[in-house]
This record gives sequence, C-alpha cells and structure tokens, in this order.
Amino acid sequence: MKKIVVVLVLLTTTLSFAQERQRGERPRQNRFEDLSAEQIATLHTKKMALALDLTNDQVKKVQKINLENAELRKAHMAKRKANKENADAKRPTAEERYERENARLDRQLAVQKQMQDILSDEQYQKWKKMSHRKHKKGNKRPNRDEAKRG
Repeated sequence: MKKIVVVLVLLTTTLSFAQERQRGERPRQNRFEDLSAEQIATLHTKKMALALDLTNDQVKKVQKINLENAELRKAHMAKRKANKENADAKRPTAEERYERENARLDRQLAVQKQMQDILSDEQYQKWKKMSHRKHKKGNKRPNRDEAKRG
C-alpha cells in the first residue's frame, strides 16, 4: 500500500512539472532587454555585415538605420512597460490602434526603401529573405493568454 502511495505521489509531481513547462510558466526573457540602443544596433549591423558581405560604406549607412530603429523600439518598450505598471491605463481605441499600425507600416516601408538604395540587388534580395524569415519566426510564438487557458 505504501509503495502505491509513493508511486502516485511521484507520478503526480512529475506530471505537474511537465505541464508547467508546456504552458510556458517561466517568464519570457528578452535577450536585448539589458542592452542599450547603440549596442543593439551594432549587433544587428554586424550580423547583417556577415550575412550580406557589406562594404564599410554600407555598414555605416545600415548602422544609422539600425540605431534609429533600436532607439524607437526602446522608447516603445519603455512606454508599454509604463502603461502596464499604471493601473489607470486604458486599452487603446480602435482608431489609436489603426494609427499605430499605420505608422509602423510606414516606417517599415521607409526602411525597406532605404535598404534598397544602400544594398546591391543581390544583397537586397537576401536581406528581404532574412527579414521575412525573422517575421515569420516571430509569429510562431504561442499566445500567452491561450497558453494559460489551455
């Protein structure tokens, strides 16, 4: 009888730990959270230079674009974090969400045009494939709310 109780306790403990890992209970860590915008831009630029075989002139131009994007992302993350901590913060209206998404897409188009001007045709096509994979990979993450429910 004691052996059965011990086995049941061990089994339920093991199953509960396995379920916690599946649901994603551990906090998600952003690997760039502690870095400055300049550091993030430098890392992104170096990765691009390795992948696309950029010239020094191209590296300088891409560094400037990456720095602007990193600063903008840092500012948005800080704003979201402040809103999350603020108990009185309201959810954005449909119009505000539309404006934010429209501005984001405009920035993406501008960056795409700048990259097209900086890179050669072959480099640009490779960059497009790289950025498409990055965005596609980002969409595969499970929704946190769905993970908590199911």
